[in-house]
Amino acid sequence: MTVYAKVLIPAKTAESAQTTQYTSTNVTTIIDKFTATNYSATAATISVNLVTLADTAGNQNLIVKTKSLQPAETYTFPEIVGQILAPGGFISTIASAATSINIRASGREITQ
Repeated sequence: MTVYAKVLIPAKTAESAQTTQYTSTNVTTIIDKFTATNYSATAATISVNLVTLADTAGNQNLIVKTKSLQPAETYTFPEIVGQILAPGGFISTIASAATSINIRASGREITQ
């Protein structure tokens, strides 16, 4: 077994459509940090799904629903930290606006 620390989602702006941000391809993934920052002048929301292999993002795997971030607010998602994605699982997000929230995630990938 080998463990690699890595950036799972490089810093980027979250889309306003449900979007897969990271897929645990042929590894088990532990999420160590997930951060979102609202860089706009108005409040915005973000939702985060942790989806298992052969499923789609929906209410059945919604972990954080419409978390509101005020202008210049940063949130570190304790609900996501420590979660494990099995091979084929993925992180999916949707923001209320396509030009408001930056996200970044890091964690560990474990190979057998």
